[in-house]
Amino acid sequence: MKTEIICSGYGGQGVLTTGILIATMGHRSGYKVTWYPSYGTEMRGGTANCNVKLSDEDIGSPYCREPDILIAMNEPALDKFAPALKPGGWLFANASLVAPERLAREDVNAAFVDTEALAKLAGNARGGNIAMLGVLARVTGLFERERAHLAISGYFESKGKGKYNALNTAAFDAGFDAAEGGSEAVAYRRPK
Repeated sequence: MKTEIICSGYGGQGVLTTGILIATMGHRSGYKVTWYPSYGTEMRGGTANCNVKLSDEDIGSPYCREPDILIAMNEPALDKFAPALKPGGWLFANASLVAPERLAREDVNAAFVDTEALAKLAGNARGGNIAMLGVLARVTGLFERERAHLAISGYFESKGKGKYNALNTAAFDAGFDAAEGGSEAVAYRRPK
C-alpha cells in the first residue's frame, strides 16, 4: 500500500499542520511516512503546501508526482495541484472557498466540504482543517477514529500548544460524522 497526499492552501489555514497530523496518524497506524513542506517566505496569507506519503514499504522520495489524494483549501491550490491528481483519486475541497464548478476534471472523486460550517458545529472556529481530516478519514478508510483522536491530541500536546483540547477531536468528529451521509456540509461528485 502506498498513498500520496498533497495538502495545499493559504498560510494560516493549518495546511502544514494537516499534513503533520496525517503523517502522525499514518505512523500510529503502522505506516512508513514522509512529510515534505513547502511555503513562501510570507507564511500567513501566502501559499503553503506539503507532500505526505504513507507506505507499507520504504519511501524513496518525499515528493508526490501523482497524488492519490488532494486537500485543496483554496482555489489556487485546486488550480495548481488538481491536474496532477491520479485518475480515480480523491479531491477534498474546502467548499467555503472552492466552488465545485472550478474542478474541470471528471475522472476523479470529489468531496466539497463546508469546513466553516463543520468547525462552527464543533465549537472550534479554527478547526476547519481538522474537520476536513475527519471527512478524509471516513471516506478513505485510511484512519480509525480512535487512532486519529490519539494522534491529534498527542501532536498538540507535544508541540507546546497546550494540553488535550476536546474542541480538536470535536472538529474531527464533526467531519467524520458528516462524511457518513445526510449532511449538507459535504457534497460528493463521482467520476463520469
